[in-house]
Amino acid sequence: MLFNKTRAQEYMHRSGVDVLVATSPVNITYFSDYRCWIDPLFKAYMMAPGAPSDSESTAAYAIFPLEGEPALVVSPTFAVNATDLWVRDVHIFGDHGLDDSLPLGNLSDAEQRIYDVLHRPQQNATPTDALLSVLKERGLTDAQIGIEMEGLSPRAKTAIEAGLPKAQIRDCSNLIRLVRMVKTQDELSRLICSAEISEAAAMEALALARPGQPIADVVQHYRQQIAKDGADFDHFAFGVRGLGLATEPNYILTDNDILYVDFGCIYEGAFSDSGTTLTMREPSAVLIERHRALRECVGAGVEEMTPGAKASAAQAAMWKTLHTYGITASSPHGHGLGLEVRDYPIIVANNALRIHDDCVDVPSDLPLEVNMVLNLEAMISMPGVGSLHIEQSFLVTPSGSRPLIPQDRTRPVQPN
Repeated sequence: MLFNKTRAQEYMHRSGVDVLVATSPVNITYFSDYRCWIDPLFKAYMMAPGAPSDSESTAAYAIFPLEGEPALVVSPTFAVNATDLWVRDVHIFGDHGLDDSLPLGNLSDAEQRIYDVLHRPQQNATPTDALLSVLKERGLTDAQIGIEMEGLSPRAKTAIEAGLPKAQIRDCSNLIRLVRMVKTQDELSRLICSAEISEAAAMEALALARPGQPIADVVQHYRQQIAKDGADFDHFAFGVRGLGLATEPNYILTDNDILYVDFGCIYEGAFSDSGTTLTMREPSAVLIERHRALRECVGAGVEEMTPGAKASAAQAAMWKTLHTYGITASSPHGHGLGLEVRDYPIIVANNALRIHDDCVDVPSDLPLEVNMVLNLEAMISMPGVGSLHIEQSFLVTPSGSRPLIPQDRTRPVQPN
């Protein structure tokens, strides 16, 4: 289970919320393990020309009450993706669209359950109608209802408010982000697999790099290797002559290149994100010294990543290390990693902002907690010379932090 149920309940008790409702594809996945490839991509106008992009008819919901069973509202077309979820109470809306004119064939128990869901009598024309029905069945018509407003269309918001006039509707978008910071064992396992797949594929791909070769060949090899291990491509970025970062792989490698590279994949919804330096020649003593500065910079940040420490402490230690080397043109920082490529906490200097919605209000300089997965990264771009980069993933433990997986960043990668 991805969902950190105990942590969610703690936040709900603390904020006086009776039920949480996830509305975005990523948080519906987090609440229920339900995943459908098209959910983050689909817009209403793709089926109904002239319809608004965020039409209420394309929504889905995951519902987690303090009391009672969680529930899921999804399109009947994709309800079969819910056959093996831990959330058992699945609801649909509209016409199931099935041709029932032939005798029913053999179905497994899980398939039969979805068949029953699809054929259960219901009067819900839209997903929001189904959400309202679930909340009314649970006796939550006058409850404190936390809804992820950032994934909710204005029409759906208006329909919910009209359908629950006695309820207190509260935005819980940031509450959910704070819950997601601390990983369950299931999410940790997926993150580890994602990182292992990405690291192995990247090191193999980078070892094949040669002067005169398009970097597209390196990127393609990375794509092929992660696909063999069941992961999806997320990104492969690289530096161009120290002038900035590119993702369109039409660059031809030269024998003078020293490149920032940053890569990541997605395994069962969990992101990996890492980076190193690719060099096509033996780096000069000056560049080796600067790479050493980056390595020690990351190491200093790791030393500060202990439970209870503020996120800014790690960033401050990273900056202090670079300054000892006389390096000021860099932006060492870090971030959480999870079902998005950047989760909270964000490891930057304290900006004095607050993370708040209608349910939570906390300083943005968050304290670190056990079972957070955090990335630290630092780079230097030198126009006409090249770019150096180190990025690694770490797990916060009761006694400090340790690498999420082995990632050798002692030297730039130099193909034979």
